[in-house]
Amino acid sequence: QKASWRSPLWFTRMLQAPYGSLDRDRPLIRLPFTSFAVGTVLLPLTGLIACLFISLVYHFEDATYTHCHVSNYLPSISAAISRVPERYIWRCCVGLHSAPRYLVAAAYFNFYYGRFAKSLPELILSGLALICSLSENTGLLLLTYVSSSETYSIHKNGFIVFIASSLLHMLITCRLWYVIRRHYVNPEEITSQRWKVRLFLFNISCCLAAAYFFRRHNKFCEAGVYTLFAFFEYLVVCSNMAFHMTAFWDFGNKEVIVGTPPEDKRY
Repeated sequence: QKASWRSPLWFTRMLQAPYGSLDRDRPLIRLPFTSFAVGTVLLPLTGLIACLFISLVYHFEDATYTHCHVSNYLPSISAAISRVPERYIWRCCVGLHSAPRYLVAAAYFNFYYGRFAKSLPELILSGLALICSLSENTGLLLLTYVSSSETYSIHKNGFIVFIASSLLHMLITCRLWYVIRRHYVNPEEITSQRWKVRLFLFNISCCLAAAYFFRRHNKFCEAGVYTLFAFFEYLVVCSNMAFHMTAFWDFGNKEVIVGTPPEDKRY
């Protein structure tokens, strides 16, 4: 049975009436949200794997170069996406996945609004979660389309916005789902809340480890330390993708629909 969301957002309305009804949009595209979520996450994941593979195989010396000329065996993500053709692969994948990410951010706010319309603290947190999600995606686009080899300061600021917004978004989301779990007993929602907490803790642990090895590398220039930084950077990005993938449980019975208004619409 398809659920219905009460919201002014037209793209979140679910199918409930027959196809011939004049009171609803005619669907042009009808896609299960689970497939939509998987496809959205696979785009940057596939792009990242492709860029790392090409960098290691064809651009190993350049991609693993460090300013203090010590041994390094893995490229950072910034280094892996700054050369050709890696740059264009990454930009294409992130660009294609950014529009669905904005859509999912709006869908989550709509979902929270339906749950917390009468609870002001959670409603405020829902708005902050929306802002953080939009900032996270915008920061990702910024660091993607301005590589570190082009304008380092802009790339760096985009990375900071992405990481800060991502961590705050995860924290707020975990809090909101803690409240949801206290009032609802849906098994899928319980599973989603548990994995959100686990992935948030894992992500912040990897962020701290990556920051530690990055600072240690810049301070002492030890062989292999930058490799550890790069490895934990990969884990940060992958756990971020996995966190967003929990939408698989949150909207498992929903559909994404592209439709056109009926010609004889009744008012």
